[in-house]
Order: sequence, then structure tokens, then C-alpha cells
Amino acid sequence: MTTASKTPLWKQEDAVPFLQIKNVTKKFDDFTAVDNVSLDIYKEELFCLLGGSGSGKSTLLRMLAGFEEPTSGSILIDGVDMAGIEPWNRPVNMMFQSYALFPHLTVFDNIAFGLKREGMKRDEVKTRVNEMLEMVQMGEYGKRKPNQLSGGQRQRVALARALVKRPKLLLLDEPLGALDKKLREETQFELMNIQDELGVTFVVVTHDQEEAMTLATRIGVMNHGEVVQVDEPHDVYEYPNSRFVADFIGSVNMFEGRVTEDLPDSVKVESKEAGCTLYVNHGINCAPNQKVSVAIRPEKIKISRNKPDQIVNCIKGKIEDMAYMGSLSVYRIILESGKEIRITQPNFQRDMGARLTWEENVYMYWDVDSAVVLTA
Repeated sequence: MTTASKTPLWKQEDAVPFLQIKNVTKKFDDFTAVDNVSLDIYKEELFCLLGGSGSGKSTLLRMLAGFEEPTSGSILIDGVDMAGIEPWNRPVNMMFQSYALFPHLTVFDNIAFGLKREGMKRDEVKTRVNEMLEMVQMGEYGKRKPNQLSGGQRQRVALARALVKRPKLLLLDEPLGALDKKLREETQFELMNIQDELGVTFVVVTHDQEEAMTLATRIGVMNHGEVVQVDEPHDVYEYPNSRFVADFIGSVNMFEGRVTEDLPDSVKVESKEAGCTLYVNHGINCAPNQKVSVAIRPEKIKISRNKPDQIVNCIKGKIEDMAYMGSLSVYRIILESGKEIRITQPNFQRDMGARLTWEENVYMYWDVDSAVVLTA
């Protein structure tokens, strides 16, 4: 995993990608599951393919593993073209969502299975398996069977089995999908630490936006078989390149409007939905009067009973609904135009009487650098 003091490989001009996906298309009869995808992934990355059902992410992963062959295009791992190379001859291992552990074997033997099939000497197998058991914090469970383990423990065993053969590339298909929310959050950090310690390149498929944001060095967002944006988690969230990405990653409010002024460092958008002209502090190089969307995340919007001093990006509405969620409150607000927006605010005050409540008229406002203008 990259550190703050080290320039990531994908930002280094002379860096050679470890995994190269070049114009890969996969068709099943008349259906195109993966559509002309090109993607470079670098050594020791923890790269997430993020998308909804049917986006093509699992099909792409299966092609990396060798379980499916591309209809066209090529896949190179460490400079070697994988065309025609069987899954068991690739420097790759795969961890499935179901974990696929052998129920009749102990934890130790599940992890050792692949090494034994390769004819590795018994002492070396024992050493390698015990190292992995300690790494995944399962050293005391080697003699247990899978049905004697919790879901989180089975997940760790599956991870150890996938890593014990020391693959150059580990593919993980929804690896935490079977875990409950709390355990999933805990396991995300363990997975990051293990990947960092081993230095293996991970490609993770997930539909869970929070999981991708937590795990990934970079995220590739997929839709209808295409990779529509590749960026670091912060940039995917703060600077989505399309309405789809903005809406798919987290929650977002979007105001439709038309550009009235486009300068190099700012854009003005006249929006009937917002009931005012919206200001954003970056240019977009678009035609005059072009139809656009101004996207603003719910947590970027401030809310107040009293009219703020701020003049721009200030709108009025009424609280239609709200939900207290402990650390934060969620407000659903109807604007004077009839448009509904969503705002989330941290609960700094413990006094219930000081909080906003249903049916209150409120002002909402945000900074000029908090929104983005989307043309696609």
C-alpha cells in the first residue's frame, strides 16, 4: 500500500503497469458483458472494481483469473500475455465470496491443500501454513473444521488459503459480502494490513461503495461493461466525472440548470430547481446556455433557522422529514420549487431543544468550492 511520503506508481511517468488490460471485450452471444475496457494496475496496489449488478466487474475478474477468455483484446500480467494460459498456470489466485472451504478438512489442511497438490515437502508446507495462520490471526484454530468457525474466521481461512501459494496477483470477488456490517468494517482494515505486509497486488470486486472507499488505493467504477472513471477514492467521491458516478458513489443532490457564464476559474448556473444562480469555483469549457447539473454532497450543505450572511448558493426550504442516527442527523427538505434534497449534519449538540425539527423553514447554503458541475 502506498504511503503519503511516496509518490504512487500510477503517478510516476516511467512506472510500468503490473497488470495491463488492453481493449478487452467479452460477449455472450448478443450480450456484451465487458465493453472495450483498458486499464493499468500497478504492483502492490489494492485496486477495487466497483459497480452494480450486471456492470461487468465479475466477468472482468473471471477473465483475469482465466475462467473466461476475452472475445477480443489482451491481458498481460507482469509483462506476459495470458492468452491461452490455463488458470492453474497463471501467477494468480482467487478468493470467492462463498469461501469454498472443504468441510471435511481441518483449517490447516484447507490452507495446505494447494501446496500439497504441488508436491511441496511436508516441512515446508507446515512452515508456510503456520506463517499464514499467524498472519490472519488463526494460529489456534488449525485443527478445527470450517463448521466450527464463525463467518469472519472462515473468511480469514479462505484468505490464508488464497495467499499461501504466494501469488503475484490475488483476485477477490465480494470477499466481505457474507459478513455482518461491524465485522465487515473490522475485516477491511485487517485485509489492508495483510496486503501491505505481503506486498501482493490485490484486485477486489465489490458493489459496496463504502468498502471500496475504505480499501482501495484506486477505484475503477464500472457501468454497462465500461470503466467510466478510474481515480483514488477521494477524487472519485469529490470530483466525479459524470452524473452516474456522482449518484452511484454515496449520496448526492443534483440541481439541473443552464450555464450563464463560464470563466476559467468559475461557472454560473441558472437553476429553476434551486431557485437561484449557483456559483462553482472552476470552469468546465462548455458552450453558452449548455444544460448541466450542479452536484453537491449532503454533508457539504450547511443548514440554519436564521438567514446567513452568505449571499451566493443560499436557498430556502422546509424540513419534510428527518432521522436522528446518533452521530448525525439526516434531513429531507422540500425547496420552494418543489425539489427534494437531502442534508446530513453531525450532532454536535446534545440538547434536543436546540436541534431543528419537522416543518421548520430553513436556509441552506454551501461554499463555492463544495460543488461540481457535470456535463455528462
